[in-house]
Amino acid sequence: MAESASSPFWIFLGRFLKSPRSVGSIAPSSRFLAAKMVEAVEWRPGVKVVEFGPGTGPFTEEISRRLPESGRYLGIERDPVFVEILKRRFPNLEVQCESVTELLEIAGRRGLLPVDHIVSGLPFASLPADLTHQILEATVLALRPGGTFTTFQYVHAYQLPAARSFRGEMRRRLGPISARNVEVLNFPPAFVFTWRKDGRGGKLSPALF
Repeated sequence: MAESASSPFWIFLGRFLKSPRSVGSIAPSSRFLAAKMVEAVEWRPGVKVVEFGPGTGPFTEEISRRLPESGRYLGIERDPVFVEILKRRFPNLEVQCESVTELLEIAGRRGLLPVDHIVSGLPFASLPADLTHQILEATVLALRPGGTFTTFQYVHAYQLPAARSFRGEMRRRLGPISARNVEVLNFPPAFVFTWRKDGRGGKLSPALF
């Protein structure tokens, strides 16, 4: 049976055609990629998870399934169409229609700092370099020592200059990759990378807590 025009797939495709640089893919990620994206998360009571660019919610669904009752989740998505979808699909999770460059302010006013884990669906390889730098600066400051940042890159784009530059920038800020996987049951296939903050990153102002 053909998918409805209002299904997440067709909505996602429509948003990609409208803004390919900010969406980054023609289809939502698979449940197999979603499972790999949350492998580094420690699902302990009170865990605080932030998701960058949830889109239509494939990673959000996996997080929602595993999040302890006392856990906290914040999704930051700047596309209002995706935000409405997310709020309908996950009424018990908090999703904000804002830019992830404002992570410290958004998470700080909700008492989520420092963050335990950040899961990112943003297409860093296609984002402007200055925007990427702003996001990564906020990421390093927001994470607790020992906290993790997980993102993915499509296999076909792995060696592109922008993708290599991003990994180099992450290495400079958080050190070497702590975990690397590949998921072939996704379109396109993708590498999953996790970095763990070892305490060398920036420090949060007490005013943000």
